[in-house]
Amino acid sequence: MTQTIRAVKRTTSLGLNDAVHRSTPLSRAGLLERLFTLAFSGLVYPQIWEDPVVDMAALEIRPDDHIVAIASGSCNVLSYLTANPARISAVDLNGAHIALGRLKLAALRRIDDHAVFRRFFGEAQSPDNVALYDRLVAPDLDPVSRAYWESRSLAGRRRIAVFARNFYRYGLLGRFIGAGHFLARRLGCDPRALLEARTLAEQRVLFDRHLAPVFDKALVRWLVRQPASLYGLGIPPAQYKALAADDADGILPVLRNRLERLACGFDLKTNYFAWQAFGRGYGPGPDAAVPPYLEAQHFETVRARAGRVAYHQSAITAFLERQPAESCHGFVLLDAQDWMNDADLTALWTQITRSAAPGARVIFRTAADERLLPGRVPEAILSQWHYDEASSRALGARDRSSIYGAFHLYRLGGDGR
Repeated sequence: MTQTIRAVKRTTSLGLNDAVHRSTPLSRAGLLERLFTLAFSGLVYPQIWEDPVVDMAALEIRPDDHIVAIASGSCNVLSYLTANPARISAVDLNGAHIALGRLKLAALRRIDDHAVFRRFFGEAQSPDNVALYDRLVAPDLDPVSRAYWESRSLAGRRRIAVFARNFYRYGLLGRFIGAGHFLARRLGCDPRALLEARTLAEQRVLFDRHLAPVFDKALVRWLVRQPASLYGLGIPPAQYKALAADDADGILPVLRNRLERLACGFDLKTNYFAWQAFGRGYGPGPDAAVPPYLEAQHFETVRARAGRVAYHQSAITAFLERQPAESCHGFVLLDAQDWMNDADLTALWTQITRSAAPGARVIFRTAADERLLPGRVPEAILSQWHYDEASSRALGARDRSSIYGAFHLYRLGGDGR
């Protein structure tokens, strides 16, 4: 088991090094890059932070579609099954994310009761989840994923034990949110107070009272000027620079505005991203907002279609190189392109264009409110794609996660400029 875990970690590390490292190791930029890859080498996202409802509206998934998506926490990948694609290829450099996705697939194969499945991945904090894993789910897992979940963390517990202790408080993002809560309380603010709101108007009042003041604190102002302070959000140094450039006054007002939108832009009763940020888990009760794959109305559908998802530990460009020409109908890149230099972007879009079926769609998000691709991807490639600016703006406004600068939709065919 130890050798298996080491092999997975080595694959993750090598892939991250290729994706992030741009500077010499002894430079300041190189040190920041290597600190990021170290932080990113384990589980990062217990929940993905892109809105699957927006994704599905943009992709317009059809029954014969092959969707290629970066896996992350797999909430979106499994939620896409509700739109009835033919198959989904879930790709991720991070071996922990692959193990999480395969755990969810094994659970869908073995658990036939929605309440039990919801307790496992929705509440994610019952000892019964671990007992269920040992009895029912583990025998159905592939050896690599099983080795991951049964190996010991630094605390000495098996990794699967996080599902008895609120899974959403773990991983790099979960711990980052926890640190944010701790710091806010020490500074006299209380993020959980926002969850007491019953209306959008009350959300605004509670944000102004309990969250906005933290951005006036000298310690917070200093912290957010340090790129490493945002590694817990999965933001590498290159993405930090793009984010900071989105406002003339630097990164602090950008972060404040996005937290404000998360807190005040959508009704709490429908926004599970806000519950994760301010409550460190999904809301209580069977009617609380959750990703589509966890909703009772979709449970049997997701179970029946779970076999259409396949996981691959790989860089997405390398994965697309292995796909036949014109074989992919939708591409979900998350914010991965914010990590890339011009050569990486060109290599990626060369493979996207080659493997894209007629009418294919590409969606992605950027930290900054920018187009990203023009001037960086050769015109001969980009001109084959049409950038739907109106739909991109409209769909971005609907994204409940609220943390990105922009949402982008490209369609194969037409002028991409």
